[in-house]
Amino acid sequence: MSTFSIYHDVFIKASVNKVFDAVAIPDHLINWWPLKCSGIPKKGEEYNFYFAPEYDWYGRVSACDPHKSFHIMMTKSDDDWNGTSFGFDLEEIKDGVQLKFWHKGWPKCNDEFRQSSFCWAMLLSGLKNYIEKGIIIPFHERE
Repeated sequence: MSTFSIYHDVFIKASVNKVFDAVAIPDHLINWWPLKCSGIPKKGEEYNFYFAPEYDWYGRVSACDPHKSFHIMMTKSDDDWNGTSFGFDLEEIKDGVQLKFWHKGWPKCNDEFRQSSFCWAMLLSGLKNYIEKGIIIPFHERE
């Protein structure tokens, strides 16, 4: 069975420590993605990504190499997201970090897949602005 994948690369002018914390630590994740979040960045641990009562999602850390990678396998979300995995791979380069984002395992190239690709691009732009400039977009204004 073939699946579909989303890929986005973002250059961020910051230390690899700062970028890793922003994508893996719940207190930072809530500044650019979910409304509420809990979890411990350690392989096998569960994360809760809360967006609204009907979007109270869970995932399990499938890989965590501090300052190099952080990956989540979605376990309780909607039908399109269940079983998908997303990850942040970090590469230190001159003057910052190349963040390589991916979201794999989509069963269909449907409206949800296309919308999620767009939303991830917007959210990653927000992540970049959060890390580089300290800008926090209010939750209700995030894509």
